[in-house]
Amino acid sequence: MRKNISAQDLQIDLEGPNEEGLFKWLIASFLMGKRIRAEIAAQAYRVIVDEHQRDTSCKLANSTHRELVAMLGEAHYVRYDETTAARLLALADRLNNEYGGKVLGMVSASTDRKDFEHRLTAFEGIGPKTVEIFMREAARVIL
Repeated sequence: MRKNISAQDLQIDLEGPNEEGLFKWLIASFLMGKRIRAEIAAQAYRVIVDEHQRDTSCKLANSTHRELVAMLGEAHYVRYDETTAARLLALADRLNNEYGGKVLGMVSASTDRKDFEHRLTAFEGIGPKTVEIFMREAARVIL
């Protein structure tokens, strides 16, 4: 049976609606939402966010595609490394351009939970599974 990896497991603070924790959990959820072992996705999160400090949308957007592919490779997240790197960059760019680089900006722009979830799925590479993972823990602090 597959264990759900929580924000707490990744040492992400989701107490109260804090941008740092929400962004980190969005990246972790994005990585875990793919058809890849949860442990590998969690390791990819640690490599990108903890080791390489891509812990804000601006820092992530300033990465190159090649750098992100290398980071994913460090974590053995190789099955979808090229598309995941491109989609992470697209996520950061869209978050920066449409919501001031903030998950809380997306929350503020949303009329309700359904609207927020719709906005999430508008990001390339975010589907129902990623939304489910993200909302499992974020919903209690943002909506």
